[in-house]
This record gives sequence, C-alpha cells and structure tokens, in this order.
Amino acid sequence: MIYFKDTTEFHIDGPCAVTLGKFDGIHLGHQKLMKCIEAFAEEMPGCRSVVFSLNARDEQLILTLEEQRAFLEEMGIDCLIQCPFVPEIYTMTPDVFVRKILKEALGAACVAVGTDFRFGHNRAGDAAFLQRAASEYGFEMKVVPHERYRGEKISSTFVREALLRGDARLAGELLGRFYSITGEVVHGAHLGTSMGMPTANIIPAGGKLLPRRGVYVSRTRLDGKLYPSVTNVGIKPTVNGTYDGAETYIYHVDRPLYGEKIEVELLDYFRDEKRFASVEELREQIRKDIRRGEAYFNGKESVLF
Repeated sequence: MIYFKDTTEFHIDGPCAVTLGKFDGIHLGHQKLMKCIEAFAEEMPGCRSVVFSLNARDEQLILTLEEQRAFLEEMGIDCLIQCPFVPEIYTMTPDVFVRKILKEALGAACVAVGTDFRFGHNRAGDAAFLQRAASEYGFEMKVVPHERYRGEKISSTFVREALLRGDARLAGELLGRFYSITGEVVHGAHLGTSMGMPTANIIPAGGKLLPRRGVYVSRTRLDGKLYPSVTNVGIKPTVNGTYDGAETYIYHVDRPLYGEKIEVELLDYFRDEKRFASVEELREQIRKDIRRGEAYFNGKESVLF
C-alpha cells in the first residue's frame, strides 16, 4: 500500500478513486465508502483506490493511525493519505481543494463521500458542491447513503458512546468487528504471576480511546492465532509508575510474552474496576473472572451469573 503520513506533500499518478473523511474507527458506514471506491477501481484499468483521511491531533481515536493503516491494508486499499489538519489544508476554499488535491495531486476519476460530508474553509464545501465540480473536472461523483443500525445512523460518535458505556457488543456491531487494543507486552507489578495467574500488560499508543474501565471477556491475537482471554481495562502499575491500559489473562498460554506485540479484542463487559482490601480478595476475584470467562466461551455464562 502507498502510504503518506503527516505531510501535505503527496502525489499519486492517476487515475484514482478517492474517498474523503476522518474515518475514526472505520465503522460500517466508512467501510461502505471504501467498498464503493474499490469497486470503481476494479472496473477501470490502472485505477487505484485512495483513502484521504484528515487527522486532527486533539482527540482520542477509536483506531490509532497505525491501526487505521493496518486495517485499510488488510481491506486491500491501494493508498492511504493521513493528512494533518493544518491551516494549509483547512483554510483551502472548496474549489481550491478540488483543483489542488483531488485533480492535481490525486488525478481523481471518482470521488465517494457520505451525504453529510463537509470540507474546505468554514466547511463551505459539501456533497452538492462536489457533484457540481465533477462535471467541470471530469470525475465521477458518488454520494453514499448512511449505514444504519436499528434505524440509527452509524457514526464515530455512536461508536464512542457505546465504548464509554462499556457496551462492547454494540461497538462491535457498529464497527463490523470487535473493538481492539494493540500494544507491546510490558512488565507490570507481577501480581498475577505471583498468584499463579500470569497476565499480559499492554500500553496502547498515545491518542487511543479506551472504553469504560472494568473487566471484559476478550480474545487475544498472538502469533496470528486467537486465544480466549479476560481483560481488565484501567489504571495499571508498572516498574516505572502507572499507565492507562489493559491487563489480560490469556487461556492456554503460560509462557512470558514481554516484548511481544498482541491485539486484544473486547467482546463483552463483565464488571466495574474496583479496589480490593487484600491480595487474597484480589486473588479470589481474579479466579471468579477466569471461571466466568471459561463459562462464557463454553456458552454457560448464564448458569454461573
């Protein structure tokens, strides 16, 4: 995949099928746009599918930039432009943006956007503007209707609200996949190991939106395989202080994982994060969480709780 990050200096030899947006999370609505440009590119010889993602730096992201890149590469997108939200870009008038970005830099043969897409200085450009520009600049315009979940428009805000409530199931429905946290396994306080229940601690990349703190049933991807697991999301101790991240007990894995990269998918919310009066009380709660996770994966969760 051709990849541009944190630069406004990009160029791709056309023709290109382009979709534009923030694409935080790449939920089912975003994926609908991407499938649209992929279908167009497949029909035109030499055409590339291009995702132009405008990235603000002042917000937490459902997908980090690296996770976004990995997901789009897996989808088969030909080019990703992670363009910074800088004055050079956001002060462009809509007509200048179409001329300089879509035609001169990308050689757009097709542009696909959602019905409420806005761009340019003071958000003056919209899908209607692009439809008028399409005839002038010679590209095909596709305005893609929203994807909906039970009648409600799927949006990044919808996904965020679900995650902040701890509703991992709903977030997964909206994303079309399980929400996940990726990171390198680091040393924690080693409490789990000392109690005979070793865990893997990961610190997500800066800017990652974490869901409601608490314990989740999860799946962990390690060495290309998925393992059942139970994950606590919240404040964790390390040898260098504390961090906001995830601590995961992985079933059927008993070797040290320090330094390895894992991906933890959150499937369902179990309980709130809480403090314990003693190590023994903590040990007993971890055992309960592990048993509950086993019951969940065996389809017997309702029997135990």
